[in-house]
Amino acid sequence: QVQLVESGGGLVQAGGSLRLSCAGFGRTFSSYAMAWFRQAPGKEREFVAAISWSGDNTYYADSGKGRFTISRDNAKNTVYMQMNSLKPEHTAVYYCAADGINYRTVVAGLRRFDFTSWGQGTQVTVSS
Repeated sequence: QVQLVESGGGLVQAGGSLRLSCAGFGRTFSSYAMAWFRQAPGKEREFVAAISWSGDNTYYADSGKGRFTISRDNAKNTVYMQMNSLKPEHTAVYYCAADGINYRTVVAGLRRFDFTSWGQGTQVTVSS
């Protein structure tokens, strides 16, 4: 298990940008693929983006392609998500999550149940 703490959420106007961060605590953080999910009010938690343990491979939900960029700095035990051109429909609590299996290189197709460590979430609110 790895402990995860998200930050960087907030209130932004439509068209604006935010950069979310997820700090991992645990000596094995760098060996796990990571992902961002989000949950809007009244909706299920949904996948946004994932990145392999090395950072070489990424995968995005269709809703995030071209708009969101996931990255990681293993030296800092941190995963990031840059979000640009935000819209009101992006309003949600954003969670980072760590894979339950280490050294996974293929992150396309990973599901919610593949991730076994979760942060508490950070609220992103996009006003129109």
